[in-house]
Amino acid sequence: MNTLTAILVEDNSLALEMLQTDISKNHKEIEIIGTAKSVVEAAKVLQKKTPDILFLDIMLGDGTGFDILEIFPDLTSKIIFVTASDAYAIKAFKFAAIDYILKPYSNEDLANSIKKASHQLQPKKEQLQVLKQAINKPNNTLEQISLHTSDKIIVVNIKNIIRCKSDNNYTTFYLIDNQKILVSKTLKFYADLLKDIGFLRVHQSHLINTKYIKEFIKSDGGYLVLTDNSNIPVSVRKKNEVINLLKNLNL
Repeated sequence: MNTLTAILVEDNSLALEMLQTDISKNHKEIEIIGTAKSVVEAAKVLQKKTPDILFLDIMLGDGTGFDILEIFPDLTSKIIFVTASDAYAIKAFKFAAIDYILKPYSNEDLANSIKKASHQLQPKKEQLQVLKQAINKPNNTLEQISLHTSDKIIVVNIKNIIRCKSDNNYTTFYLIDNQKILVSKTLKFYADLLKDIGFLRVHQSHLINTKYIKEFIKSDGGYLVLTDNSNIPVSVRKKNEVINLLKNLNL
């Protein structure tokens, strides 16, 4: 068994002790080589040691986990982010397409995160920027989202997304520059994520950015024409919602 080293950064003493105990008891392959409760303490520890895995709490007493990453921009450790049960934080991680452990976590959650960490790619700086902005300014409308394709992660401006189409467990994003991006997450995932920032699921298979609606055609069961000249069917149960939306948009 190959031994992995880890440093734990958590500002809550009880949570830190619990994480140490859970790792020591259930993950013998991991050697904890340091702990810290603040940005300053973490910086001192990381100046001396570089772990294979860094367990990083987002909110710390003297700053955030992002401050640590900015102090060590070339850190090679795999990062397991740890966050409390906060709706804004969870949404931020989803927008950034970055994995996390949600406190309080289960043994299964911890095991899965360690397994993923040993195989994962480092988050791109653009992803971390999306995450940082989303967490630091939770009341602002998010401008970017990370899309995880089969071979890379693409950060795109949300305003450039015209529509999304479902393909079973995959979703295709259509952008204003005619780019198509296939992502291995369901349309429901993105419908829930984008519903408060101008997107509407008008059909089981279609999610649209409402600012790109050109017109609504009532014949043939009803469908929308978007500015990219695509025809998007509207389900019967969504028709009234679409009509009311168009009235508000003066279309």
